[in-house]
Amino acid sequence: MTDKQNLALIFGGRSGEHEVSLMSARSVLDALDREAYNILEIGITKEGNWLSGENALAAFEDGKCENLTPVLLPAEPGDAYLYARREHGLEPLASVDVVFPVLHGSFGEDGTLQGLLELADLPYVGAGVLAASVTMDKGVFKSLMTSHRIPVVPGITVNSSELQRDMNAVLARIEALGSYPFFAKPANLGSSVGVTKCRNRSDLMEGLLEAASYDRRIVVEIGINAREIEVSVMGNDHPLASIPGEIDPGADFYTYEAKYIDDTSELHIPAELDEITTEEVRRLAVAAYAASDGAGFARVDFLLDVDSGRVYLNEINAIPGFTKISMFPKLWEASGVGYSDLLDRLIAYAFERYEQKSGLIRSYGAVE
Repeated sequence: MTDKQNLALIFGGRSGEHEVSLMSARSVLDALDREAYNILEIGITKEGNWLSGENALAAFEDGKCENLTPVLLPAEPGDAYLYARREHGLEPLASVDVVFPVLHGSFGEDGTLQGLLELADLPYVGAGVLAASVTMDKGVFKSLMTSHRIPVVPGITVNSSELQRDMNAVLARIEALGSYPFFAKPANLGSSVGVTKCRNRSDLMEGLLEAASYDRRIVVEIGINAREIEVSVMGNDHPLASIPGEIDPGADFYTYEAKYIDDTSELHIPAELDEITTEEVRRLAVAAYAASDGAGFARVDFLLDVDSGRVYLNEINAIPGFTKISMFPKLWEASGVGYSDLLDRLIAYAFERYEQKSGLIRSYGAVE
């Protein structure tokens, strides 16, 4: 690569994980090779406004965005420009060669932003529309994994409207799964936001309502005595799996606070697993990634039942945390891929995927 690529780094977003996105973006921004990339910093406010400018990320971190410029990325192919929104109209700011979304949760990790970038015909880092949306919805994802005979923890998905209509009926359905505790979580959110460990019926009611405040779909799963094992995956058609790591949350489970605030969790890399279990979680990680049509990168999370020794796939994070303490880059570092090299590889995967799709037939005329 002789010429610099114009890379649009997008962060923030309309999600409960807005602040986590800023932390991830800071680590990515600090590690990107300035000799290889011209970086366009684009922040999305919690209200959905797109803003850019010099040191835009720092402005978002400080909560002082008033001097940033409102911008627009048109959803039209062939116009790969970022535009400033001026009173007199749109003014081109810079061309865009590739987009690196560092958005966690709704409106960024769920296929919505990926759809915009597909319409704009731009290369972008990470999962496509299908993989992003499927892996984001924990209920749909569990069904997909079950169809591929990949083991998942038993549970059910309910809509918030069911809680309003007949809470007791929902509680009875959940309690029929087994004994307490249960975990209630929003179907379309990450970073453990809105997740509750429910030890009794009162907890369960509160947990369902808590999850429903973040999403209209709620997943409830049986609680198991488990170790939390994670594997990082990257690649397109031939994905690679890192060595596994283990999280000791320092709490009942891996809460938002344990991940980003309290600094009580511990990461064990590599995880202390026997050779058979190590290879099994790596195999399942790649299988789940492929089954969901993963691309670019993802972190695949497992629960290892301490009592039975069974491995359960928990979830796939299509845009995993990229903070300095995040498992995804740490696992690759322990597997021999440093942070800056990792970013370069992910960007290369974006161009590889784009070139592959660019060769497809987009129109079909009458045969003479």
